[in-house]
Amino acid sequence: MDAPSTSDTTAQTAEAPTAESPTAEPQAGEAQPLDAPSNRKAPFPRGFLDTISTGWAERPAVLPEAREQAAWAARRRARVSQAFPGQRVVIPAGGLKQRSNDTDYPFRAHSAFSHLTGWGSDAEPDAVLVFEPRDDGHEAVLYFRERADRTTAEFYSDATIGEFWIGPRPALDGVAADLGLATAHLDDFAEGDDDRTVGVDDAVTRFVSELRLVKDEYELAQLALAVEVTGRGFDDIVAELPRIIEHPRGERVVEGVFHQRARSDGNSVGYDTIAASGPHACYLHWTRNDGQVTPGDLILVDAGVEVDSLYTADITRTLPVSGTFTDIQRRIYETVREAADASFAAAEVGVPFRRLHEAAMEVIAARVAEWGLVPVTAEEALDADAGGQHRRYMVHGTSHHLGIDVHDCAQARRDMYYDGLLEPGMVFTIEPGLYFQIDDLTVPEEYRGIGARIEDDIVMTADGPVNLSAGIPRTADEVEEWIARLSR
Repeated sequence: MDAPSTSDTTAQTAEAPTAESPTAEPQAGEAQPLDAPSNRKAPFPRGFLDTISTGWAERPAVLPEAREQAAWAARRRARVSQAFPGQRVVIPAGGLKQRSNDTDYPFRAHSAFSHLTGWGSDAEPDAVLVFEPRDDGHEAVLYFRERADRTTAEFYSDATIGEFWIGPRPALDGVAADLGLATAHLDDFAEGDDDRTVGVDDAVTRFVSELRLVKDEYELAQLALAVEVTGRGFDDIVAELPRIIEHPRGERVVEGVFHQRARSDGNSVGYDTIAASGPHACYLHWTRNDGQVTPGDLILVDAGVEVDSLYTADITRTLPVSGTFTDIQRRIYETVREAADASFAAAEVGVPFRRLHEAAMEVIAARVAEWGLVPVTAEEALDADAGGQHRRYMVHGTSHHLGIDVHDCAQARRDMYYDGLLEPGMVFTIEPGLYFQIDDLTVPEEYRGIGARIEDDIVMTADGPVNLSAGIPRTADEVEEWIARLSR
């Protein structure tokens, strides 16, 4: 139901919300909604209604300084304005998503909205950024639902937006100063027939995605921060290995340990953590994380912290649970590292992005052919038409762009992305792997159930690639020393 109007606050028939769902009783003559939890209501007493809007201290009306990213976001908006002269461009933040009954998932604004406003983890649901066409370009206006005055029923009766329930909400003038944007109440926004809206208009959706292919200085700093915090999260996991091993669902403990770091030092995780131990490491998107972590196995952890600006890291490390690799585990792991290093060495300004994958695949094909796992030579396996036999053991790509989305720039055109040329300021992952599933009869028994992946976050510079995550141990020897040093 809609929140009652201001005049309803003194009505004898107004009813109190419960702590979970504050829904007001329909007035006489109104139909009872099917979703109204009438079994949980109790009426507001007259004394509550007469006094709820009184006795509150005044809030200080101090406007904030513009946040650091405001100037960068203004430059990005200028490029959107230049690309769509005379056209009204609409960038919605998105709204809350229902998790179950009357609970929602944590809100996270659309990446293009955050990129173009500078509003990160504190963005308001249902906000809309609008480029209003003007003779000299566009006026950018940010529409959102302003805080409710404490004299309104919304303040105490609406659990979704009422400040009594969720805390103070931002004011129009405060956000305008904070983001360097004109602001207006969401009620003043009206859709137009000719609006070009992200997610609806293909050209706009593609443009704002491609706009993120080359990162600015602020974005690079935020990605470096995300990697730094993620490294601390991996340290936490290594330090907790004894406790992780003891728990019957140790993968969940890994997930929880990392999540604690992500929430304490950042906004959250940038994607669902993969904590895949033993044979689970061979499933590329294993996120159930309900298995035991057993000494003698490897555990593959793919995790990234999203910082408050919404930029995220994306790191994978594969750890020997007992602290040391077996000979066969080390062979597989170091082959993956060799492939990653080959991909890194191939990264040069002006080189096609796809070359990163090709370089890693050359190593993978050579090694699995050398081990006798494919019925062809490495050269035959790499043949574009008749080959691919080695891909059974690494079906995924080696690299993707990274930024405010973990798979950033996903709506970019192929000739700008996979076939695009590397430029300074691009940030991407390098993440080869080898996966020998537990029931794969094409490999010797000692290989089965072993999965390994190494993933690093790379920024392209004019002088070559820089590994932002190089400080997180990578080689087999470094990983063993890491576990010996931190695991208690």
